[in-house]
Amino acid sequence: MSSDATTPELPPGLLEEYLTGMRRQLGELAGIADDLDVDGGDTRALEQLRRETHKIHGSAGSFGFWSASRLAAGMEETAKDWLSRPTDTDVDRGSLTRWFVVRLAEILRLDVPTTQRADRPSGPILQADLLNVPEVIVVEDDPALAELLEYGLRSRAYRFACYRDGGEALGDLLALETGESHPLLLLDVDLPVVDGYAIFEALERERPGAYRVVFTTARGDESEQRRGLEAGALEYLVKPISLRVALEKIHRWVGR
Repeated sequence: MSSDATTPELPPGLLEEYLTGMRRQLGELAGIADDLDVDGGDTRALEQLRRETHKIHGSAGSFGFWSASRLAAGMEETAKDWLSRPTDTDVDRGSLTRWFVVRLAEILRLDVPTTQRADRPSGPILQADLLNVPEVIVVEDDPALAELLEYGLRSRAYRFACYRDGGEALGDLLALETGESHPLLLLDVDLPVVDGYAIFEALERERPGAYRVVFTTARGDESEQRRGLEAGALEYLVKPISLRVALEKIHRWVGR
């Protein structure tokens, strides 16, 4: 699902009350980002981040903010990973938390807390071309996960391309001259119209061996994972995906 569903029917004033509470939560998250700027391994701040993202993950969907819920789910998984490795500061945790605050505020149409620098990933998303073949290609229609992956890939200085539409992605993937590079393709199984399996089958038929494919999906049952692996994928990642885990796996697959 690439966009929020219609806001459910709510009693008068309830949505406004929720958004008022979210303004306070955004302020708390802004403070957490500041704390993590000072010490990325601050376990108190990391635990607070986990709690706040867990609450947002659970509440946002009830008010029709599905993108906010999915974004918070990914950030919650990331916070859990950070807590398990407080001294392993693989990315700038303060900046990533601040980016989360900015995106969450945008989704909820609220002001970004004024204490924030409102950092955003800089630079364009690289698109596939003949002169600069991406190392990683993301085909993902969930904007929350796509943006989290984009942030992580940009922070690690990977060359990457990102698509939200399966049909557009397939056309470019079939046309891209990859040479000997064999880009890593993170491919959402649950794309609308042209799903991930259809894209994979077309690539195997028309461009066998050109891409190394990892499937991503919200469906984590064993039969689905077996289907993807038997089709020839490197791995099958179940959403929500921790950014740290995703970047570690990408590092292993890409080799840098």
